Amino acid sequence: MALVFQYGSNCSESQINNKDRLCGDAKFVAIAETVDDYQLAFDVWSAKRGCAASDIVASTGSKVWGVLYEVPDYLIERKTSAAQKRKSFDAIEGEGTNYKRETIAVRRNDGSIVSALTYRARNPKPDLKTNLEYVGHIVEGLRQRDIQEDYVELVKQLAQANNPAIAAQVQRL
Repeated sequence: MALVFQYGSNCSESQINNKDRLCGDAKFVAIAETVDDYQLAFDVWSAKRGCAASDIVASTGSKVWGVLYEVPDYLIERKTSAAQKRKSFDAIEGEGTNYKRETIAVRRNDGSIVSALTYRARNPKPDLKTNLEYVGHIVEGLRQRDIQEDYVELVKQLAQANNPAIAAQVQRL
């Protein structure tokens, strides 16, 4: 099993395990935060969602919280998942186009540090705008896993700063 750290919409159980993604094969392990300093950003375009999707970018003094999942090894890469007639995590995340798969260190809620796969933007672009639906999935996922509310509020602030047109609606999430 591969350990995968998700910090965006895939924090939500309904997103990561829906029929168009991993069909229930991503198993929740723990909540975790990045060991290295990162901040959530909305700097990669998602054509499917029609908005900027999330990324983690180096940022001194900041941490990103998210969800650790165990995912069957064969579901990570396109070739091995295709052999089983399944969609891979790489395909879901747009690995090779929008994102690149990396291994990072994350600290589980119990304090242990583990290595996990994650996806970071290949070519981050400034001035992209996210949308309310996408931010809603992130907030929903963070709350499903009881990630501290001060971090949820930070995510909402980042989304409001990214797209002031949705600020009032984001505040109500």
